[in-house]
Amino acid sequence: MSTHPPAAAWQLVCRVHDIPVLGARRVARARGLDVALFRTDAEGVFALLDHCPHKGGPLSQGIVFGTQVACPLHNWSIGLCDGQAAAPDKGCTPKFAVKVEDGAVYLDAHELANLATEFTRPRAGPARSAAAA
Repeated sequence: MSTHPPAAAWQLVCRVHDIPVLGARRVARARGLDVALFRTDAEGVFALLDHCPHKGGPLSQGIVFGTQVACPLHNWSIGLCDGQAAAPDKGCTPKFAVKVEDGAVYLDAHELANLATEFTRPRAGPARSAAAA
């Protein structure tokens, strides 16, 4: 029995060649942080929330090696297969189901719309109250 969602649940997001080898591409969402798509040198494609579990760094800007990505902020290694931080670090970033078929990359439409939408990117700069806006 397949653990993947039914065919109708898959949403086309890009082509494999749109993702740089040993790099990433971001997929914007209506709510929540972007999803980062990663491509390994072995042509594996993985999808994680673009958010390091340590300090929220953008994993899409990290360096891909093997089946891990190094966060650009503090060099934490995050597993592309499961979103887990490598020991001795602890933490996990949400992973998304991904399917590659005939060179096209698909994400689960339900996950894309609903998974981990509560995460937001930290804002840099001086604090500003809502009244001053």
